[in-house]
This record gives sequence, C-alpha cells and structure tokens, in this order.
Amino acid sequence: MHVTHEAGAPAEPVIAFDDWLKVDIRIGTIVAADPFPEARKPAYKLRIDFGAGIGIRKSSVQITEHYRLGELVGRQVAAVVNFAPRQIGPFVSEVLTLGFPDADGKVVLIGPSEAVPNGGRLF
Repeated sequence: MHVTHEAGAPAEPVIAFDDWLKVDIRIGTIVAADPFPEARKPAYKLRIDFGAGIGIRKSSVQITEHYRLGELVGRQVAAVVNFAPRQIGPFVSEVLTLGFPDADGKVVLIGPSEAVPNGGRLF
C-alpha cells in the first residue's frame, strides 16, 4: 500500500472498522527533545510520556522546519504506540509521532486543543 502525504491526494482504499481499531493512537507529553545529528534528514529525538499504562517512549521526528528544541518540552502530541520499533541510524524510534504536511510538505504536529490526560486513546 502506498501512502501519500500530499494535500489533495485521493483517499486510501476503504478499510473495515476493525482495521481502524487495531491502530492505537495515544496522546502524550514531550518530556525531552534532543538534536539528532546522525539522521540523514534533519530530525530531533523525542521522549514522550504516555502515562502509567505505556510509559515514556522514544520517537525520531523530522520537524526541524517548524519547531525548535526549546519549545517542544511540555507540548502534547498524538502518536501511534503499537507499531514495531524502527531503527533509525543509532536510534530506535518506538512510536510514530503524527502530523500533517504544510503547503511545502513540512510536518506540523497534531495535538489536542486543550490539555488532556496522557495515555488517552484517539476515538
């Protein structure tokens, strides 16, 4: 399956509701943000707290166009927490932090409009 990140692209094929339920998207708070100079594309390494049930997980994110390290800690973000970990150079990314592309295809993080408890599942 090919996933496009372009605005205006057609929707992906229809899936069953049970397929949607398999994707576990949770809210977490960024507790640490560090440079990731070893990454091929400019990126940061995040540690995100998803609460007692999941704990703190790591994520590599290509968000350097819109965000500076100092402004990320304390921000709530949505992430897929049940994908297999992915090795990115010397770093293991444990969750997929979610965002949408801006007009130039650069990532804009998504999160709640109000603070919510860490670990809450998207529905």
